[in-house]
Amino acid sequence: MSIVELTSDNFDKAIQTHNFVIVDFWAEWCGPCKNFSPIYEQASEKYTEILFAKVDSEAQMQLASHFQIRSIPALMLFRDQIIIGKVEGALSASSFDKLIEKALTLDMDQIHTEAQQQDQKS
Repeated sequence: MSIVELTSDNFDKAIQTHNFVIVDFWAEWCGPCKNFSPIYEQASEKYTEILFAKVDSEAQMQLASHFQIRSIPALMLFRDQIIIGKVEGALSASSFDKLIEKALTLDMDQIHTEAQQQDQKS
């Protein structure tokens, strides 16, 4: 699956219509972002069941602000519309693979239960 460019116009729909989404917040001027890009591309080819997306944090400042992105590259992982992880800084290919594998094995029933309990507290 190819990598999708997300904006404030299509972000919510992408999260709502895909079980697992990984979003890479990046910027054109960011050297570590450019170094991480081939790793991200390779992962998108390996894990075809996951939607890989990118958000240009300069052009989409409201999204970057909403998700409190303080440094880039930054990855946000969503499963079943729930944020299951956030990583700031470039990862090696092996570290990124480990992160994805861990996210794939999460017990989403437990995550949903915890999310519901959190909602009830707020």
